[in-house]
Amino acid sequence: MLVTLVDDDEAVRESLPDLVSVFGYAVTVFPSAEAFLASGSLEPTDCLILDLNMPGMGGLGLFRELKRSGRNVPVIFITAHQDEALRERLLKQGAIDCLYKPFSDTALLAALKTALGES
Repeated sequence: MLVTLVDDDEAVRESLPDLVSVFGYAVTVFPSAEAFLASGSLEPTDCLILDLNMPGMGGLGLFRELKRSGRNVPVIFITAHQDEALRERLLKQGAIDCLYKPFSDTALLAALKTALGES
């Protein structure tokens, strides 16, 4: 299973892939939604972990673009800004979860298992 992380925060891009690998998943990393879309990595991706707020398109823009184009890749949002109303809207729109940074290893693993049909 391939998990793709899209986050503009270098510290997250360096640390989170190690955790996802420990969980037993392959992982690729991109600094922006635009870089991900230009990479050709959408097809092999089984789950996306998207930072909600990034310069440019951002995670929400990417999520909407994937929905618009009929791509049903499971999405887990991560964000430093707690907004329960937005979280509820994202879940209603089909997001697997929206985790608030800093989130626990167990919360991320549970979301990944749900996204990948393992729970």
